Amino acid sequence: MFRALLPEGQIRCDRYENAEKGLELYDEDDQFIAFVPYSNLHALVSEDVYGEDERSIM
Repeated sequence: MFRALLPEGQIRCDRYENAEKGLELYDEDDQFIAFVPYSNLHALVSEDVYGEDERSIM
């Protein structure tokens, strides 16, 4: 799983695809969740980074 970090929050997804102007995010059933423009994306982080401790990594 991944987390797309945005100025206004986070979006969890199972996979993503690079598009010309941003990322397309998809869930575990391969359903489209959201399009995130690169200009709004702070980071795309693997869930493995978080572990059990939910403290901020930024």
